[in-house]
Amino acid sequence: MLRFHKRQLSEEKYEACAVFDINGDGVPDIVSGAYWYEGPDYANKHFICDVPAIQEYHDDFSDYPMDVDGDGRLDIITGAWWGETLRWRKNPGEPGVPWETFDIDRCGSIETIRYFDIDGCGVPEIFPNTPGAPQAFYKLVRDAEGRGTGEFKKHVIGEGASGHGMGFADVTGNGRTDVVLAGGWLEQPEDPCAGLWTFHPEFSLGSASVPVLGYDVTGNGLTDLIVGQAHDYGLHWYEQGRAEDGSRTWTKHEIDMSGSQFHDLWLVDLDLDGEPELVTGKRYRAHNDGDPGAFDDIGIYYYKIAGGKFEKHVIDYGPAGEASGAGIYFWVQDLTGNGYPDIVAPGKDGLYLFENLGQSEE
Repeated sequence: MLRFHKRQLSEEKYEACAVFDINGDGVPDIVSGAYWYEGPDYANKHFICDVPAIQEYHDDFSDYPMDVDGDGRLDIITGAWWGETLRWRKNPGEPGVPWETFDIDRCGSIETIRYFDIDGCGVPEIFPNTPGAPQAFYKLVRDAEGRGTGEFKKHVIGEGASGHGMGFADVTGNGRTDVVLAGGWLEQPEDPCAGLWTFHPEFSLGSASVPVLGYDVTGNGLTDLIVGQAHDYGLHWYEQGRAEDGSRTWTKHEIDMSGSQFHDLWLVDLDLDGEPELVTGKRYRAHNDGDPGAFDDIGIYYYKIAGGKFEKHVIDYGPAGEASGAGIYFWVQDLTGNGYPDIVAPGKDGLYLFENLGQSEE
């Protein structure tokens, strides 16, 4: 069993966060919504910019570091449902100076955003989950020296509405990462920027998490899918198989039906045993009070995958205000330098840091 030390960093109710070195001192800092928290103790809180509050939400469903303008400082990529706009915030390089916000594209309501280097260029592309619009990604335009120019090029890869849920998985095993949506998957062609990808409507994942995770659960060489229900009860995995005619099959297995609102998932080696664990938790009041299980206790958990057994371990659990959920966009990274990944958990219940102390002696 791993041990964690929990502390609340802020009562602010932003649902996204990220970890990166903002001020260039070589120490990781924490970003969440309108503020950043200075490492290594995260006690000093610095203003970034105003983030609109709308119907008990804030218009910030992702915080991701990227040097957009090539000045050597990491900026923030963000976007959310209400603003319907993908944006970046410019790091001014000086504490106390508000960050300017620039629009990238008015792409429609954004459930949240994920990032993946789909073309191997060394810089992740931006993949917003826009349930009502076709799937697209945005590629940073760089100059001859490889520095960001502040501009992005949009590539639309799907035709129909994306639906709720998105992730990355090499479904075919050909070495190219595909994009998984709630109603099927988009097969990456040789050139991911060349136009529409082929859509395979092979499953229906419900109110799927962002991300949907691709992982070979059984070790048989086929990529399976791990999916949370973001607005209902349930955490599942879908086993990839083959029918007699050679067609692909997907068999649904339960992981944990005791909780709801599993909106964000991570695969990370928390205990340093060489195998990744599934880390997730409840997004507190994901649809305010409108989802099944909205009034249940909240928590954060990790699961030892163990070939499909998914052994559950509780990191935190209890009433909101005492325990923490996982938000819509939490972060896992070693902040203390002990080698064990820590967990930064934002949400409408506040911003929490879970320091991973390693294995207990029990």
